[in-house]
Amino acid sequence: MAKGTVFFCQGCGYESSKWMGQCPGCKEWNTFVEEAAPKKTAGGRVKGVRERAVPVMLKEIELKEEERISTSIEELDRVLGGGIVAGALMLVGGDPGIGKSTLLLQVCKNLADANHDVMYISGEESLKQIKLRAQRIGEFKDTLTLLCETNLTEIEEVVKAKKPEIVIIDSIQTMYNENVSAAPGSVSQVRESTGTLMMLAKTLGIAIFIVGHVTKEGVVAGPRVLEHMVDTVLYFEGDRHASYRILRGVKNRFGSTNEIGVFEMQGNGLREVTNPSEFMLNGKPVGASGSVVTCSLEGTRPILVEIQALVSDTSFQIPRRTTVGMDFNRINLLLAVLEKRAGMQLGGCDAYVNLTGGMRLSEPSIDLAVVAAVISSYRNIVVDEHTIIFGEVGLTGEVRGVAQAEVRIKEAEKMGFTRCIVPKSNFDGIMANGKPGIEVVGVAGVIELVDIL
Repeated sequence: MAKGTVFFCQGCGYESSKWMGQCPGCKEWNTFVEEAAPKKTAGGRVKGVRERAVPVMLKEIELKEEERISTSIEELDRVLGGGIVAGALMLVGGDPGIGKSTLLLQVCKNLADANHDVMYISGEESLKQIKLRAQRIGEFKDTLTLLCETNLTEIEEVVKAKKPEIVIIDSIQTMYNENVSAAPGSVSQVRESTGTLMMLAKTLGIAIFIVGHVTKEGVVAGPRVLEHMVDTVLYFEGDRHASYRILRGVKNRFGSTNEIGVFEMQGNGLREVTNPSEFMLNGKPVGASGSVVTCSLEGTRPILVEIQALVSDTSFQIPRRTTVGMDFNRINLLLAVLEKRAGMQLGGCDAYVNLTGGMRLSEPSIDLAVVAAVISSYRNIVVDEHTIIFGEVGLTGEVRGVAQAEVRIKEAEKMGFTRCIVPKSNFDGIMANGKPGIEVVGVAGVIELVDIL
């Protein structure tokens, strides 16, 4: 080890004086990287910002409803829990070119139009580059100010002097703290820079958006402690070569998690998709086997998606299994259930299962639709295009109930479906609350589903 260097864990930020194969903090292997040791300062990390803490009694604290700032983008407001909270620190991550900067620049435009004081700080683009991108979005008001700077000390002084309502940092990997003798984007720089921004947000009541790069595994680059420090974590998903984008909230201290917002990339920026079910089912084939529609619940929002399966005789000694948008091991489990409980000889067949629309789902309620799509393709049976199927499948072939079945049925009815195949336990509860507007069929096992199909 070179003199004056330490080792940091890229997963959790654990600090060690020597390299270790396994991190004692997060138990991950081969995550330690060597960096220059951070310089210790006697004056503290953020000078002149934080006042002396004074303890108060719990009964003396007054609660009031938080005032939220609307971004005028309903999909984003839903994911944020109703809007931007003053003093919140929000992290936006996603693949390069997915639309993070475009979305935040549109947020700046809407907030500036509402006469909010907004500051956009970029460490990756020049002022002229931001101006060119802004011209494609529309006309901006004078309440938006731009700053191209990577020195966090300079940024801190500007923010304390201007005191804007909302600040955008693009991106956290380009920022550096003079008190830390490490390269920008390193574990120690990202951690210390986020800590400085968190102190600014909490002490001055400024809402701060942080753009974060992602690694090849799809997580935000830098220590995992970064996600624990912020109030909200948003991930932009989707194929950057396609037009759709999905904004998913994986952490939110001011609202519910797992909410999603759907956007479509156009020439003048991102457009909201107010009816994602219609968007996801666009182009669904008619009269084709192996195609089934299901309903997934993302947060509080039901979304209809199409599941496609293709089962064909294999030409290899070991059959091939391929999945897109779903857990590979879960699909193998369902294929084993069909082979054991329904008597389908899938051991000599290749199986390909695809979730259309670029969605990624892990909810077990789509199990029954996957089983139906495989049965449809294997026996070349066309499932009625006006039928929707959802339910969880167990290892013994039983079909278990799912949460909020009534909400899923209402979404299917709104989209014009006439029949819904649901678990038997959900069927009893639905009929007890009143007959719905569409035909509902309850199944207790996969063998009943085979007979219905």
